[in-house]
Amino acid sequence: MHSDSWSILLWVYYPYLMLLSFIVGNFVRFKYFHASITAKSSEIFEKKLLIIGSTLFHVGIILAFFGHCLGMLVPMEWTSYFGITEKMYHMFGSLMMGIPAGSLAWIGIAILTYRRMTVARVFKTSSINDIIIDWALLITITLGMCCTIYGGFVDYNYRLTIGPWVRSLFTLHPQWQLMKNVPLIYKIHVCCGFAIFGYFPYTRLVHALTLPWQYIFRRFIVYRRRIAYTK
Repeated sequence: MHSDSWSILLWVYYPYLMLLSFIVGNFVRFKYFHASITAKSSEIFEKKLLIIGSTLFHVGIILAFFGHCLGMLVPMEWTSYFGITEKMYHMFGSLMMGIPAGSLAWIGIAILTYRRMTVARVFKTSSINDIIIDWALLITITLGMCCTIYGGFVDYNYRLTIGPWVRSLFTLHPQWQLMKNVPLIYKIHVCCGFAIFGYFPYTRLVHALTLPWQYIFRRFIVYRRRIAYTK
């Protein structure tokens, strides 16, 4: 297959296929299999590692997610307009925020994966999806950390290539040519990230979308004190 054909397959069809799987899969899961959406806690089998790993992972992955949104969706022109140079952005965004957030997420998922594979009762009650998604997250976060460290030693600005490419996907005019000369470590990380998006609806990760929005719109509950009457 011609090299351009591989590039189009990887940087046009593959991302859209994974995003379609994410959207349709979540719709079907919430519409027809809503009762299966659960975190399915294994706290009863082991608690200490679960608390440490889960806390670190959730804090780290949330920070990393918003960091990726900032880096991928906000053009350089916008940050430059506010006087933020690329050096300042790299120092604050990648080094001061990216490495700590990635480290928290990596340590957390490493603990959770270790727990799932070594605690007998947790392992026996885990589904194949649980094991796959744990290892997939561990590998993807490891690659992300490698990209951050790599960017600190090599003069490469992903905001000139990967960022515009991601934004072009949402405008339905994918600029796949931007990805041709991206370093391999970044390409693998991007592919793994989209794979997790595509696989997301079929795992317990889907519980992350079940935010209690009803508490925002429900009516206030009024509590009245019961008055004791005496004769």
